[in-house]
Amino acid sequence: MTKPKIFIDGEAGTTGLQIRDRLAALPTVDVISIPQAARKDPHARREMYAAANLVILCLPDAAATDAVALSRGLGADAPRLIDASTAYRTAPGWTYGFAELSPGQREAIAAATFVSNPGCYPTGAIALLRPLIDARLLSTDCPISINAVSGYTGGGNAMIAAYEKTHTAPPFELYGLTLTHKHIPEIETFAGLTRRPVFIPSVGNFPCGMLVSIPLHLDTLPGQPAAHDLEQALSAHYGGSDQVKVMSARDADGRLDAARLSGSDLLELFVFGNDELRQAVLVARLDNLGKGAAGAAVQNLKLMLGLT
Repeated sequence: MTKPKIFIDGEAGTTGLQIRDRLAALPTVDVISIPQAARKDPHARREMYAAANLVILCLPDAAATDAVALSRGLGADAPRLIDASTAYRTAPGWTYGFAELSPGQREAIAAATFVSNPGCYPTGAIALLRPLIDARLLSTDCPISINAVSGYTGGGNAMIAAYEKTHTAPPFELYGLTLTHKHIPEIETFAGLTRRPVFIPSVGNFPCGMLVSIPLHLDTLPGQPAAHDLEQALSAHYGGSDQVKVMSARDADGRLDAARLSGSDLLELFVFGNDELRQAVLVARLDNLGKGAAGAAVQNLKLMLGLT
């Protein structure tokens, strides 16, 4: 049986290298590469697209848009696409690549021609919010604040160099303080929110890892649930998932290491609550390059190609 051919456009970048490493351990696919000297040659790239069954785009937004146009220009020879940029996250005709989003999402990804790989921050935020909104424990117009910290590999080559080579980066830094971060429409759309959330990301002096936290006042929520009710709703939604795990807050001992899942494709969800104070904090922990990027891309690839 012929193995499906996979081309990673942008394989020299951080996410592309991570995807390539994961696919190297997958004997059921054949990864094809373009010679380094020809990476910007339109004719050579067109030939790679025509030869591939599936192309993963690990490119900046503008380059990803050009790549999609190149692919569509091939007509019947066009490959299926997974786009890891933000260019098509909420675009019509593209299937959102968070397999655990809702019932039927895995099947939608498996049947899709165009799949948008989720962002790392949105993966954590949506994973926490969507099940609670679907369970009517959160209202769609609930005022939501999202705080998150990522390892510096999420910032690309320039940020990696600032931490690892020039040592000019600060140990911790807030950003996105214009409140217009490009991940907000994605979070709003796929969490099911009708009120724009406040999202404040940050980066820390560690390579990989991520924590996404969302504080809640329980007495402002529909039905005034207890923290346990929120945890039960998350557990019911993700029961049986092999990549999303609802963890007990008791096991965390009131502390969470952002880098604990570095190198893993897992996503862990926690509910920390104080019912006497009527407060709770939802937390997602993941590797920003794992379930937040390359791990999700490979998961989507397997679904699209019917691989295990």
